[in-house]
Amino acid sequence: MVVTVIGAVALFPQVLLGSIEEQRARLPPAATCQDPVEGVWMGRVYHQPGLDWYIYTLEIRRASPGSQQLTGVIHARFWNGPPTIYEPQPCAPGVLDRTVFMTAAGLANSLDITFGGTSWRPESLNCGPPGSMNLIRYNLDSFSGRIDPAIQEFQSVNNDGGSAINEPTVFRRIRCFDGVSGPAQRQTPLTITAPPLLPPQRSGCGRSTR
Repeated sequence: MVVTVIGAVALFPQVLLGSIEEQRARLPPAATCQDPVEGVWMGRVYHQPGLDWYIYTLEIRRASPGSQQLTGVIHARFWNGPPTIYEPQPCAPGVLDRTVFMTAAGLANSLDITFGGTSWRPESLNCGPPGSMNLIRYNLDSFSGRIDPAIQEFQSVNNDGGSAINEPTVFRRIRCFDGVSGPAQRQTPLTITAPPLLPPQRSGCGRSTR
């Protein structure tokens, strides 16, 4: 997940903004699917050192029916801005909003999951100077944790082989691959109170950023 502009790397103490409860409060409603693992999972994280929001979308499939081997893709959209602006905004001077695409693979041991990128490429430049996608390198995200089927959450940590070390990231399953209607696609009711926009900050491991 570490995004670095080549030639402008700086190290900062990591400060994660918000708790798992604050992450999950900003996610769409959950979808309950027939398979406990397959589907589209979304996570949303703010990283204080780089002043960046990230929206991760995992598309997880089994390599074959019932297989423990997983395959799929990851989309990571990230933009710079303050913690109060947790949705992408219209383009403005100084705003960078980009998306990278990762091929991905993993393993499911019952509800214990690993799923991470195997290669990446620029996907889209949503906002920013032309050619700015060529000025980044991206460390492949790798998520590991356990699925809680009661609330359709993949409660994971991210390790990217760089400065992202056991970073908590909660995913919610938001769409199924086994149909668009019926009980396998029903929306799971969740009662979640929106968190404060500026919760207390917490310090931890170092991170590379722009």
